[in-house]
Amino acid sequence: MSKRDLMDLIDNEVRGCRKCRLWKTRKTAVPGEGNINSDVIFIGEGPGYWEDVKGRPFVGAAGNLLDETLLKTGFSRGDVYITNIVKCRPPANRDPHPDEIESCTPYLDRQLELIKPRFIVTLGRHSASYILSKIGYDIRGITRARGRIYEGELRGFNFRVIPTFHPAAALYNVKLKDYLERDFQLLKRELADNRH
Repeated sequence: MSKRDLMDLIDNEVRGCRKCRLWKTRKTAVPGEGNINSDVIFIGEGPGYWEDVKGRPFVGAAGNLLDETLLKTGFSRGDVYITNIVKCRPPANRDPHPDEIESCTPYLDRQLELIKPRFIVTLGRHSASYILSKIGYDIRGITRARGRIYEGELRGFNFRVIPTFHPAAALYNVKLKDYLERDFQLLKRELADNRH
């Protein structure tokens, strides 16, 4: 089975998933999208209103800011893979509950194992907390964790984690946009310094 076939299998499982309560209120599950051969995967928290409508990650206002920031630092959506820790929209965009994260993250783990990214950029505290806890780090909030690089290994592949703010937070607090851009620049430098 090809890598694409394996990802399609995960996507289809996500679309039919009923492992937690979120399927009852979602319109569309949002598995993720992008370049499955990328060195970089961006992981957000969960789908919002427009993502739930369109079935694609980061297509609302936060997605526009993500796209802008990617372009400013020399990337495009087609260069990277984008997903979330939970694949269905929590009602009223509330934070995902721990049991929902626990039910859904096996899909993310399989996506990571398939893509084997060299860099994982976590967008927001929930994804940062989940990914960093898997490699032995306990973070005390995204503000303290961002701007640094964490090294880890999962299921036989090594990667670096760059935690940053969720683009939605930067929409509400303009000062965070600068940090978001700086963290994307850090990714760009790291990629340039660590070519195969």
